[in-house]
Amino acid sequence: MAIRTLDDLDFEGTSVGVRVDINSPLADDGSLADDARLKAHVDTLTELLERGARVTVLAHQGRPGGNEFEPLETHARRFDELLDAPVTYTDATSSAGAREAIDGLDPGQALLLENTRFYSEEYMEFEPKVAARTHLVERLSPHFDAFVNDAFAAAHRSQPSLVGFAHTLEAYAGRVMEREINVLGNINETPTPRAYVVGGAKVPDAIRIIRHGIEADLADEVYTAGLVANVFLMADGVDLGEAAADYIMEKDVWDQIDRAAALLETHGNQIHLPVDVAVTRGNTRTEVPIEALPTPSDGDVMDIGSETVEQYATYLDSMGTAILNGPAGVFENEAFQLGTKGLFEAVADTEYSVVGGGDTARAIRKFDITGFDHVSTGGGAALAMLTGQNLPAIDALDS
Repeated sequence: MAIRTLDDLDFEGTSVGVRVDINSPLADDGSLADDARLKAHVDTLTELLERGARVTVLAHQGRPGGNEFEPLETHARRFDELLDAPVTYTDATSSAGAREAIDGLDPGQALLLENTRFYSEEYMEFEPKVAARTHLVERLSPHFDAFVNDAFAAAHRSQPSLVGFAHTLEAYAGRVMEREINVLGNINETPTPRAYVVGGAKVPDAIRIIRHGIEADLADEVYTAGLVANVFLMADGVDLGEAAADYIMEKDVWDQIDRAAALLETHGNQIHLPVDVAVTRGNTRTEVPIEALPTPSDGDVMDIGSETVEQYATYLDSMGTAILNGPAGVFENEAFQLGTKGLFEAVADTEYSVVGGGDTARAIRKFDITGFDHVSTGGGAALAMLTGQNLPAIDALDS
């Protein structure tokens, strides 16, 4: 790919439209419950502002009809605190008033426009040349000299603000986008042997990651955890008990057992399953060896067991690269944090470690685990890259 970066952009006095992804969890009072995604873009915005650009920021928050579909005024206030430059806000996206505010910016000043998804076109997907003809892009493009896309977390979408401006203006990757492309797009160049550590509850996505990792010779070994591991255990003939089976049915992933079984049949020597699990028994954590399942009093499987953590950690110690996606259990419950915390610490200790997925990053922040070489800002976008898919917003930047 021939993608231009900020190293190729002449900043001074330039009016730059910058697409970021600051879609964040909100508290009940509408305040930001987590500002990690805003902090991720500070480097890009600071570089632009310090070098004299006039910066207009475009972003979305939530989905139409959702509880977190809110204005971006709170985000603007937080950016104003995070950046050493003034950040203003307008409650419009492409109105005459918004365009006037863009034109009124001085070098080194930033403006955050209103939630792009308040505009109906923005929640639709288009080819770039069609996106360039939407009202949003047609109205704003004449007011920008260049476009910077730093919204890697939304790069798997083909919405107007993500792909349309790249069709009408000189377009560049911001520092977040650049780092993500360099790391996730070049997994095949990381140290070997390479391990995929795959957990969480998004079983279809996880199976795609595992299949692609093995078949593309990216994953030498795969270590499973979370609901993903439960599905693979059942595919391997393990009876996890009625509660665990009901949960798999409730999550509508029962059909994934056959897909997991097919992977075990062809690549079972590379896919590692837990040797023990933690179940709810009363209100306490009880660890049970796999061969002892099921027992009449077993509850739902909530975590991998301590023996599995120890075994996985030993294996990971010999790996050159570990790629982590998904927690090992219900880490929000204090009784079932051991697996996620222990497994994540083992990954962080490997020679080179890459982390993808929103729940994964949230767990890292919760446990304050450091030492990872790259923590992706994207969930769906990271998944797309790890499974070899093209990302429309990145393709649009390819000059």
